[in-house]
Amino acid sequence: MQHRFTGPSYTIGIEEELMIVDAETLELTNSIETMLEALPQAEGQVKPELMESVLEIATTPCRNTREAGSQLRDLRRLTQRTAAERGLAIGSAGTHPFAMWEDQRIVARPRYRDLVAALRFVARQELIFGVHVHVGVDDPEKAIHVANGMRVHVPLLLALSANSPFWRADSTGLLSTRTPIFRAFPRVGIPPTYKSFEDYSNRVGFMVESGAIEDYTYLWYDVRPHPNFGTVETRVMDAQTRLEHTLALAALVQALIKELCEHYESGQQLSRYPFEMLDENKWLAARHGLDGELVDLPSVERVRTRDLVKRVVERVRGHAEELGSADDLEGLGDLLQRGNGASRQIVVYEANHDLREVVGEIIDKTSA
Repeated sequence: MQHRFTGPSYTIGIEEELMIVDAETLELTNSIETMLEALPQAEGQVKPELMESVLEIATTPCRNTREAGSQLRDLRRLTQRTAAERGLAIGSAGTHPFAMWEDQRIVARPRYRDLVAALRFVARQELIFGVHVHVGVDDPEKAIHVANGMRVHVPLLLALSANSPFWRADSTGLLSTRTPIFRAFPRVGIPPTYKSFEDYSNRVGFMVESGAIEDYTYLWYDVRPHPNFGTVETRVMDAQTRLEHTLALAALVQALIKELCEHYESGQQLSRYPFEMLDENKWLAARHGLDGELVDLPSVERVRTRDLVKRVVERVRGHAEELGSADDLEGLGDLLQRGNGASRQIVVYEANHDLREVVGEIIDKTSA
């Protein structure tokens, strides 16, 4: 398999999936083509997704979250201004609290129409929004080591980012409802481990040759190597309403990947974790967010999720400082003190039991 794991190391790119909403009704609206027609200057950075009510913004490769944040802030403002001129609004959360997937249209793009043709209901009901973080790695074997190592951090990132407590006008009892919805897809969740880049290439090649997938981008795992970009991509996180939370999470991902790269360069081996426990930790994070406990692998001890976050952040703070992303990493303190996005949505809802009020709050706090 060809790859671009050639450096520079630790460049960061961020993708945010945003919801397009009618400014009056606050319902999702199938308006991606209207938005794209008005944004030709942003081609490549504003993109369609599976459904016409979803819009993706993406940065170019940046040195740190400070640079990426400047791009994301401009892109949020551009899309919000363009939407407002058309009676629309832009919001960011893991799910729209009361939207129905049956009302959403699939974009007129071959990849997505083929996806619906292959997956049917599973693809049609995937009305969810995430944030993806790419970090550059300069060696293919190192990239596999990093992707394997990031598996243990997936639950922690999900607990911090959980931002989808409502689904189809229902309070689900989960803080990340996006997680079980996406779990219906094939080839998702905690990824397998790979022995080497050759092992990864051979296993992906087997699936391609068998006709199961077209290429590796149809592996939608929580973390994956991305050979075409030369990055390791972290995909587990719910979309964040507040931009500072997106950047805080991205700074953490970048620092964790730097830590794992240096772990590889020093010749160390990764600890072995039972898949079942990684998957259980992810469930606990989706259910309880920051308010629960996780098993502190590789031990069998349960610890408060907030305590685990604090310990990990303190451990990688030096990496964030070296990368120039330390200021944004401090945004995790706001999540720890005031709760993740899901907790904040629930506070708004409990005041009046009004999901439109929740959407209004999402739109307001999405403003860059």
